[in-house]
Amino acid sequence: MSIARYEVGDYLSNACVHGDMVYLSGMAAEDISQDIEGQTRQTLASIDRLLAKAGSEKSKLLRVEVWLSDMAHFETMNAVYREWLDPDNIPARVCTQARLWDDAALVEIMATATRRTGE
Repeated sequence: MSIARYEVGDYLSNACVHGDMVYLSGMAAEDISQDIEGQTRQTLASIDRLLAKAGSEKSKLLRVEVWLSDMAHFETMNAVYREWLDPDNIPARVCTQARLWDDAALVEIMATATRRTGE
């Protein structure tokens, strides 16, 4: 079974597909000057874009991992995340606090999805 890689850089691929599984790298906002709401919206838009490239969508998410620079951002991030989610297909999720790659980065999100439909 082959592996497809999307948006390949010097040290990572933003998405890898193996069979029906889609693995996304940790995604962050491109404009980290924005507040937590803006950064979360940008990050989720990147996830939508990558899932589409890989032949999937947010209704097929299986697991989401969220890293926040400060848990004080949890409620705001969660409100944006809830608004974005497919309410009929809620994935497993973990959220933790971590020091991110830049002090201005407030959120990073990694996801795993499938390309399958139905059971």
